[in-house]
Amino acid sequence: MTKVEIDATNKTLGRLASKIAVLLRGKNLTSYQPEVQPQIEVTVKNAEKVRFTGSKFATKIYYHYSGYHSGIRARKLSELWATRPTYVIRECVYRMLPKNKTRDKIIKNLKFK
Repeated sequence: MTKVEIDATNKTLGRLASKIAVLLRGKNLTSYQPEVQPQIEVTVKNAEKVRFTGSKFATKIYYHYSGYHSGIRARKLSELWATRPTYVIRECVYRMLPKNKTRDKIIKNLKFK
């Protein structure tokens, strides 16, 4: 398994997440095939040092629906970032991966230090 380590210090969240998504899918390899899952493990260090542009940090809202009637929950990015910065990065990368059966398998290769 190939291991790639990325330092997240002073990188914007979206650009970092798209770079991680490309690496996890193996799109940077010359032997890329969409139906083959590459054996690449991406490790992100200094995840809490990511920077945000504009007013996203104060205004962006993440929604979670429990499945029950009126079970939608909303949390601001600033609240989530204070408690779980790795969750925010993982969710951002997860939403950039293809929406099929391989997404859950691919995201397991994302680690944090």
